[in-house]
Amino acid sequence: MDTPSLHVIDYLIIGASLVLSVGVGVRFAKAQSTTSKYFAAGRNVPVWAIGLSIFATLISSITFLAYPGEGFVGNWVRLVQGLMVPIVVLLGIGFIVPMYRKVIGLSAYEYFERRFGYLARLYASLAFVLAQFAGMGSVFFLLALAVSSMTGIGVVTVVLVLGLVVTVVTLLGGMEAVIWLDVIQGLLLILGGLVTLLVIAVKIDGGLGQVFTIAAAENKVSLGSFDWNLVELTFWVMAINGIFYAVQKYGTDQTMVQRYLTARSDKEAIRASIGGVLMVVPVWVLFMFIGSALYAFYQGQASLPEGLRADAVFPHFILNEMPVGVIGLIIAALLAAAISSLDSDLNCLAAVAVDDYYRKLRPGSTELQRVRMGKIVVTLSGVGSIVVALIYVAAGDAGVLATVFALYAIFSGGIAGMFLLGIFVPRVNKEGLYVGIGVCVLFTAAALLTSTEFSLGGEPRIWLDLGPLNYTQHNYMLGVYSHIVLFGVAWPASYFFPARDVDRNLTYAGWKDRKRRGAPT
Repeated sequence: MDTPSLHVIDYLIIGASLVLSVGVGVRFAKAQSTTSKYFAAGRNVPVWAIGLSIFATLISSITFLAYPGEGFVGNWVRLVQGLMVPIVVLLGIGFIVPMYRKVIGLSAYEYFERRFGYLARLYASLAFVLAQFAGMGSVFFLLALAVSSMTGIGVVTVVLVLGLVVTVVTLLGGMEAVIWLDVIQGLLLILGGLVTLLVIAVKIDGGLGQVFTIAAAENKVSLGSFDWNLVELTFWVMAINGIFYAVQKYGTDQTMVQRYLTARSDKEAIRASIGGVLMVVPVWVLFMFIGSALYAFYQGQASLPEGLRADAVFPHFILNEMPVGVIGLIIAALLAAAISSLDSDLNCLAAVAVDDYYRKLRPGSTELQRVRMGKIVVTLSGVGSIVVALIYVAAGDAGVLATVFALYAIFSGGIAGMFLLGIFVPRVNKEGLYVGIGVCVLFTAAALLTSTEFSLGGEPRIWLDLGPLNYTQHNYMLGVYSHIVLFGVAWPASYFFPARDVDRNLTYAGWKDRKRRGAPT
């Protein structure tokens, strides 16, 4: 199928959005002289901007393309993970935010060192790094496929250009540029989604009412099977996965914790966190619904090229059904979604590298040296994420959303379990935790080896066949079990070692005591 040419107006809109991104980085470049400015925006960002930044960081091109693809080809079961997030956030954010702002300097993983020792900090930060690189590569890859299909520009070229823009913006402007660019790009993304839905409604006979009729008849808005089945992709698999995802994302993830630190006060950080998550869920629903609407549109009024990937349906619609100018706007929103996620990832990776590693190796380093090291890490991380994306391109991965969920589950490495132990179980000590980490790593390795198939020209077979001991449940549950295994092993194992005094500022019980006494929390 030949790729239609974009109008010059569309190219101008796309180009202007990229120039704007770089311009924001340049605008804040001169102020980035300390780690507080470069990584925490001077702790002086208004609450509404932080909320929009949290929203924009959670919404990437994965949402913009893969969610419509899932809504088109299947149902809304993968939305269930996101629906669990507000429940966890509303229950725990009032304690989590003040705790982090009180006990850490920059890295979320400093908490684990103070609670369990430096090895726990290294383990948690390494899990974060692996998960971020897997996620960034997926974002680059999926975006490059979409933009290439709509513009005719090569996939590799798109990856390289976007990677350069994101790296330059983050390198120059630090977290301050990241947040203010997120504000612009978050609003642009919402606009792009709403315009898309409006165009689809206009083009379908019967409008959105017809979309609902067709989607309901075809079970397209289902949240999956409610059977208690952890082998198939059911509602319960995604719900359980979503609870642990939310605990890890809002309780231990550097991209969230770093934003708590940019606020002027604990109350503003809490309000921003709640606002961000309450914004993101409706947008996840919006893009899932766009997928259902695309299904209705192509069922009744148009045809798709044979063999078109599910996550390529939305780009195909944009290119062939949108008017001139709107195409450019949608592609600009798509690029904005990717940039707003990737710039945050790069800055947070640099923060972890500087605070968890460089400061330990160079305790006498100056603020200027730490900022310089942060910029070096931003550059190297940008290059690394491009390399991961090119590996995806070479492999021709066909299930990006499923891959992202699976990789996040695997690389989570029991971190949510470690966090829950730290705050709720004061008796757990570092020796017990290290036993739990060891068992968790062995469990994860065994589960992967006994469930992953390979083929060397013959019949596919698994790497390690242990018969009835093979891991047979859905791979999304692997991350859940890693948290449970670490939690369940570390707690009793701690009783084999002497009890240690715990800083009550690091526990939920301590927070409750301070709140009861009316002391600052």
